[in-house]
Order: sequence, then C-alpha cells, then structure tokens
Amino acid sequence: MWPESAESPAPLRTGLTTGTCATACCVAAAQALFAQKQDSNVSVTLPKGKVVHLPIIEYQEIDNGIKTATIKDAGDDPDATHGATLFVELRLSSEQGVRFHAAQGVGTVTRTGLLLDVGEPAINPVPRKMMTEHLEGFAQTYQYLGGFDVSVGVINGEQIAQKTMNPRLGILGGISILGTTGIVRPFSCAAYIASIHQGIDVARANGLTHVAATTGNASEDAIKSHYQLDDMALIEMGDFVGAVLKHIKKVESTAPAQLTKLSICGGFGKISKLAQHHMDLNSRVSGIDLGALAQLAASLGADAELQECMTNANTSVEALSFAMSEGLPLADAICQQALDFARKYIPAHIELEVWAIDRKGQFVGKALDSTMTKRHEP
Repeated sequence: MWPESAESPAPLRTGLTTGTCATACCVAAAQALFAQKQDSNVSVTLPKGKVVHLPIIEYQEIDNGIKTATIKDAGDDPDATHGATLFVELRLSSEQGVRFHAAQGVGTVTRTGLLLDVGEPAINPVPRKMMTEHLEGFAQTYQYLGGFDVSVGVINGEQIAQKTMNPRLGILGGISILGTTGIVRPFSCAAYIASIHQGIDVARANGLTHVAATTGNASEDAIKSHYQLDDMALIEMGDFVGAVLKHIKKVESTAPAQLTKLSICGGFGKISKLAQHHMDLNSRVSGIDLGALAQLAASLGADAELQECMTNANTSVEALSFAMSEGLPLADAICQQALDFARKYIPAHIELEVWAIDRKGQFVGKALDSTMTKRHEP
C-alpha cells in the first residue's frame, strides 16, 4: 500500500493524458477558427463519456490555421511529462479527413511492432480517435466540408523522451502522445507498463527470439554482457515483473510463437520477492520474508545459529552474505524458486532462466530451465 500521512489523508489527484491535452488544443483551435472564440478553458469528452476542462495558455495565428497550447497536468503521478507544454497546430485543408503530423518534440515510429506503422508520428490510436471525433463534431456543426491537418508538438519533448523508453522502442525525436481512458491515475504506472509491453512487441516483430527482463541498470549491464544481447532484446521491467510474464503469456499464446528464451535478471532482493510470489517488486508494495530465506537456508544445511542470524538480518543482502559465508548456495535456490513461480506464466515452448546479482553487478545465483534441459537430453 502506498504510504499516506495521517495528518493529511487527502486522496491523490488524478491527471490527464497527453492525448487528452492534444484533444483540448484541437478543440480550442477549432473553436477559434469556426466560432472566432478564444476561451481560456475548453471542454473535452473522454472515451467513456466523462467531460473534463483544460486551460489553454496560447492562441497564435499560423498559415491557414491556428496554434494552441496547454500545460500537461499528471495530477500526483510521477509522470515524465508532468508540467510539459503541449501544442497543436491545426490547419484547414481542402482534402477531407484528419491527418496527423509530428511537430517539434513528438516522436516518429522507426521500428515495427508498435501500434503504428513505421514513419507515423507517435500519436497513439485512442488520442487520434479523440481528436478526430471532436474535429468532426465541429465540421458537422459548422457544415464544413474540408479536412484537417493536425500537428502535435511538445516543448522540450526530445529531452523529456530521454527519460522514457521511447529511444529503445525506436520512437525517435520526442515523446509519444498516449492514453486509453484519457485519465492518468496516480501510481498506476500505466505508461511504464505500456512501454514494457511495447518493448516485448518490438523485439518479437523484429525477429528476436531471446529477450532479457531486468530490474535496473546493473542487472541490464550484467545480462547484456553475458549474452552480448542487442539493446532491442533488453526489457527494462523495473519492479513490474508481472507485466512481463503476463504479456509474454498473452502474445505467445494468441499469436504465432516467436520467443524461444526469456532471461530474468535482478538484484538478489528483487529476485527473492519473485521467489516469494510477488509480481510487483516495489518495496512499497511487497516485502521480503527473511524467515522464509532462513527456512530455505535450513533446507540447504544451515544450522539454528545461522538461521537466527538470517532471520534478524537488516536486509536480504546481509542474509545472503551470512549464507554465502557458510558456503550455502542460497542465491541459486532463490533463483530456482523464482523460476518455478514464473514458469507458471510462461508458455512451455519458451526456455526460462533467472539470474541474481549483488550490489556490484556480479552474478551470485542462477537457475536454468530443467524442463528444457530434459527435452534436449538424448
């Protein structure tokens, strides 16, 4: 559970997606063009029918159109785009339909496997649909028979994108315009989980058969170096191992099989949580049962004194050091427990392995898929 101050139990604020912000800018621009109104706030209808109001901070006439801007408010979510200035340049066209373009700070798709074709601006389907529906509403109201060219941009978007997974996904030049509901829910980490899914999809679409899911930079460097993996094969899952396991199960079970191997690599503490059946490895959500580590050590030969030391250890890493000092392969055993749990989610045709590292980024434990080993035996 997320911590909350007893003195200030106010609920966390929701925010609005970049897709909702872009739609608001479209509404403001269309209203200025058709009704000659430049309101400081405009209304947007979200996909499920809720109406929200957003501020408009800029109106500027451009060639055959108008530019409008708003500020992205992600509420209390730790969103990389919170506070960013998002703008739309809306131009009228004699050609019917709505066409989307990437302005400054919005990325362009350069790899297959995403929801959009290569060469398309990184404006996802739901935001496109929202903008199209609102613009078509104006066209119908004002009996406008032409079309629209919508250029979406974000000030400093290219720099903001470096804090996201976009460069690794092959979305270059800026951020993506995202959203499925139009609302950002605090600490849902929906955008991060979506980037995990996209990373897997991109790897599969580009013919990779081996991907590695890692909890951080050190584990990524370790597994990349061990296998000489391409960056496209590296899935930075952070704490969201469940997002990796569930998405691989989904896509490899419902589409033609592509992956043949999954490596999971993380710090010993994170892997211990997976071994104890946690799918979210964040310390605010899941903890490590040191007593369970001590019991596992007992099965490996730990005496009562060592078990007590491990149970009373300050951290899982300290507990591991006690076990290692006695020559017990605790990290290997933890990796095996983690593998056994993860195996339940991964289709049988995929070889699974789990690696644990220490704080220096060195491997301290591993477990390989015994079911695959048996298949390969003569």
